Amino acid sequence: MPHAHLRLYAELNDFLPPSKRFVSFDHPFHGHPSVKDVIEALGVPHTEVDLVLADGEPVDFSWRLHDGARVAVYPVFEAIDIAPVTHVRPAPLREVRFVLDGHLGRLARHLRMLGFDTAWRNDAPDDELARISAEEHRILLTRDRGLLKRRIVTHGYLVRASDPREQLTEVLRRLDLHGAIAPFRRCLRCNGLLEPVAKAKVESALPPAVRREHEDFRRCDSCGRVYWAGSHHRRMTQLVSELLAERRAEAP
Repeated sequence: MPHAHLRLYAELNDFLPPSKRFVSFDHPFHGHPSVKDVIEALGVPHTEVDLVLADGEPVDFSWRLHDGARVAVYPVFEAIDIAPVTHVRPAPLREVRFVLDGHLGRLARHLRMLGFDTAWRNDAPDDELARISAEEHRILLTRDRGLLKRRIVTHGYLVRASDPREQLTEVLRRLDLHGAIAPFRRCLRCNGLLEPVAKAKVESALPPAVRREHEDFRRCDSCGRVYWAGSHHRRMTQLVSELLAERRAEAP
């Protein structure tokens, strides 16, 4: 039976059994499988891969294994300079936009709070999530690696953490998004944009205490929800400060 010699780098090792992590290993195969099929058979969604070198040369996902091939697989967002060679994925999206699966509702709310365009519905089926990702050019965030293996999905990330706060830190760090944070510009409920609104236009819908204590308001241009700087706003402001402080602490 023919064998190839594979090595996966950095966070791609998260998907491998311990015996294959951070080492070169033999991979027996039948026929002439594409490198994409081999990578995904190992449990790695293709959206996690940015570069494949076969016998020292960059190849795309359609490249087929041969006996004795040496294959190195590198992740998306890895801090190495691969500009002179061929990426296997499409170019990075110009605008960072997300679609999240139904299990990531609290992460979706956090991302909207930070100003990121984030589509989320708790009942969206996998077919719809994949379609939205492809048609609307959104990065698909999920904890379901099978969803990311769908051919139609070109930009996606498998969220490793289970805690929503840790998920937020993970996504910001792995996609290098701290510099794009623009908080309090999207509706937490529907993702619509928030616009300043005169108090007189929303006063009748405000609780008495809010009418007495606040003068500045924003209203969602989609669902009409009104926002003001109450206790929840202060908690979110604290979260933003913590995230930026974490980033500064990690900077070289």
